[in-house]
Amino acid sequence: MSPNLKVFFRVSLADHDWETAQTGKIAGLNVEIENTNQMIDQYGRSFHHFCTTSYLGLDHHPALLEGAMSTLRETGTLRVANSKNRCKLTILEQYETELSELFGANCLSALSCSAASSGVLPLLASGVFTQDQSPLMVFDRLAHYSMNHLKAACADETRVMTCPHNDMDYLEDLCKQNTKVAYVADGAYSMGGVADLDSLLYLKQRYGLFLFLDDSHALSAVGKFGTGLVRPRLGALDEDTLIVASLAKSFGASGGVVMLGCNRQKKLIERYGGPSNWSQSLNSAAIGAGRASIRLHRTPEFAALQQKLQTNIRLFDSLVKTEQRDSNMAIRLVHCGAATLANSIATELANRGFFTSAVFFPVVAQGKAAIRITLRADMDPLLIRHFCKLVTELLRTHGQDVDC
Repeated sequence: MSPNLKVFFRVSLADHDWETAQTGKIAGLNVEIENTNQMIDQYGRSFHHFCTTSYLGLDHHPALLEGAMSTLRETGTLRVANSKNRCKLTILEQYETELSELFGANCLSALSCSAASSGVLPLLASGVFTQDQSPLMVFDRLAHYSMNHLKAACADETRVMTCPHNDMDYLEDLCKQNTKVAYVADGAYSMGGVADLDSLLYLKQRYGLFLFLDDSHALSAVGKFGTGLVRPRLGALDEDTLIVASLAKSFGASGGVVMLGCNRQKKLIERYGGPSNWSQSLNSAAIGAGRASIRLHRTPEFAALQQKLQTNIRLFDSLVKTEQRDSNMAIRLVHCGAATLANSIATELANRGFFTSAVFFPVVAQGKAAIRITLRADMDPLLIRHFCKLVTELLRTHGQDVDC
């Protein structure tokens, strides 16, 4: 099937469900902030946000807000308007240095994690990171769309394959059959679950497997000083590993980061990384918020927020059973099966003060629609208990078995 037909196929299967979501007022919302993690939409509904990716609640933290505003005032401009490999704000260089110190890597900023992946993956496919030998590019089947959509660009440079999700035997066979393999996957997946890091590190040591991992959902949320899920497992970052992550989730600011093993790789991306270096860079407000976040990462307050997030995750797991139970990641999926049911329950939840996300094909497989729920450090335990009770009641009302 051609790429254009694949897009048409997805649209034809999914558009009715999107229309239902919009009609049910759980998509296309415009909101104003009423309170911490509480919003009012254009229909006058007030609700708590239970599908946010700001897992530590730093999007409302006074230090980050002040960092953004004060840096904007001090700099006197949003940005220098050209590609950053020609000319950039001094504070951006300082920010990347501070990110490098925090994460123990050569760090490069980007407008988003998606922009970072768009710039880096075709370069990886070309062989410039692997001694001028183009690797076989192997994408995990559940790799996020921000990486998956680059398969065609990578295929202009080398051979591209898709690996069954977390199938390490399949991946090892490819390592045996090919001189150089690069594996593209998430550290923590947006629909729950994590990479098999033990096996990946074995394959890396045994066969020289190159790892490209997106750790957006784990960065800041877990790990000492917020280093995430992947970075703490690697020791000194070498030239056969690239980590990308969002700075707009638990980190609390904006943009994306690439963690690299050497400055040579950073220079190549700065010069040839296309979307990661086009005529915009992070604006001064985003840089100010990010630098404030770095300072916060080193404080006892930050460690306490991480612990509170874990406490809230365990509380949720004690009240509602999901396949993600016992994971330290904040994402939970309550399976509904049919998209119509997921949309219906999400609509009822929104009308009763809780905004969640109904996920359906192509975000998840057909027949695997679910309510996507995320926890935050700043959620009150009583609120979580009330939410879980409501979810359980609605599932039972719709004839769903609930194992709590």
